[in-house]
Amino acid sequence: MSFEGQELWFLTGSQALYGEETLRQVAAQSQQVAAALDGAEEVPLRVVWKPVLTDAGAIRRAMGEANETPACVGVITWMHTFSPAKMWIAGLDALRKPLLHLHTQADAALPWATIDMDFMNLNQAAHGDREYGFVLTRLRTPRTTVAGHVGNPAVRRRVGAWARAAAAATEARSLQLARFGDNMRNVAVTEGDKVEAELRFGVSVNTWGVNDLVDVVEAVPDSAVDALVAEYGDLYDFADDAAPGGPQHDAVRYQARIEAALRTFLTDGGFGAFTTNFEDLGGLRQLPGLAVQRLMADGYGFGGEGDWKTAALLRILKVAATGLPGGTSFMEDYTYDLASDTPKILGAHMLEVCPTIAGDRPRVEVHPLSIGGREDPARLVFTAAPAPGIVVGWCDLGDRFRWVADEIDVVEPSEPLPNLPVARAVWEPRPDFATATEGWLTAGGPHHTVLSTQLGAEELTDLAEVFSTELVLIDADTTRRSLAKELRWSAAYHRLNQRL
Repeated sequence: MSFEGQELWFLTGSQALYGEETLRQVAAQSQQVAAALDGAEEVPLRVVWKPVLTDAGAIRRAMGEANETPACVGVITWMHTFSPAKMWIAGLDALRKPLLHLHTQADAALPWATIDMDFMNLNQAAHGDREYGFVLTRLRTPRTTVAGHVGNPAVRRRVGAWARAAAAATEARSLQLARFGDNMRNVAVTEGDKVEAELRFGVSVNTWGVNDLVDVVEAVPDSAVDALVAEYGDLYDFADDAAPGGPQHDAVRYQARIEAALRTFLTDGGFGAFTTNFEDLGGLRQLPGLAVQRLMADGYGFGGEGDWKTAALLRILKVAATGLPGGTSFMEDYTYDLASDTPKILGAHMLEVCPTIAGDRPRVEVHPLSIGGREDPARLVFTAAPAPGIVVGWCDLGDRFRWVADEIDVVEPSEPLPNLPVARAVWEPRPDFATATEGWLTAGGPHHTVLSTQLGAEELTDLAEVFSTELVLIDADTTRRSLAKELRWSAAYHRLNQRL
């Protein structure tokens, strides 16, 4: 994954009232602001300055060009002077890319001793951005607003978080997701409206028979399997029975065969995410485990038991997290440590946890799997590295989608786990176990989630705004009472908003 070739357009608003000399100063100063963002390490995408906009026609054309330029993944707007905002109505109405309203000014400090009316006419973003902000609100335009000078690292970090969200939203708009088989039987929360998901998020979800994949598995040459097994030896430790020459090594080679086939299938089909289902394995000899873990590590989205929403969310968040330290993985809450003074959650899955969150060198092991009725599958076993993080799940409430998120702290297990043959993570939810879990259950949060130690509430908030999707965030400040109120208010808002 890379942001190479992606860019953010920097659009500056003004008007002809102040004369050509002032407009030249506006252009020069806005170029400086754009350059400061473009050169900031906190902003991972290229920022491209565009000529100052002074009339409705130019604004409409600029927004249209942004829509039609694949490299442009988002638009940053700044009203350097007073730009009468009715000029922006048609352009904003036409814009289909993520929008950031940057409320800044050219210089951080005021030259108190020399300020005159020429200075005031030139430096009046405090005036112009309020006019513009009103029109954004009047048009109900989804956007992120960031206020402050670009010399402030906190401002640059917020712009960078939005930039990551914009890139991830662009990925979602063209994301193709392959489901091998259908949803796990009788499971509710992993179901959802695929038509509405494509309309709102752009994600196209379709199903392929698992035997379509089996045909590709059977065609994988032994040389490709050999190459992958050699790569496993470079990156991971082997259990003795799973190592080359060991009695379980054939299971490892079969996972390598599945991995090679999945890569071929997903690449040829242009897919960025996929699901499997242990109830529908067709001619597969094993449930994909090690193969899925490896593909997630390379950025693919994945969901177990046909959970396409979590698969899409994982891919979206992996794109947003590109280049950041830490990891992002498919996850599931499994069981609790309630005897501790600080209760903990033990998360895992049958096989499929991404090694990007590993704290130690993963180990290739082969163990029985009590479901699926197939051969013992190979998988990577490890424990997640301690770090602050977030878990987020995606549910379909019938009248809208909801993301439920909880800020967490991934911690070391209280004791070793010598007999748990899967990758796992242990975390303490914020603000505390009872408030977080009761809140999650009340909000209808799913059991499948994405766990990330790369991203946080800022990126999620920006993404939810881009997609006009409800986000319920449980954090250190959450109380049962405040969350109950938020859920009631949010339900009322979304019901009313559907009729506006």
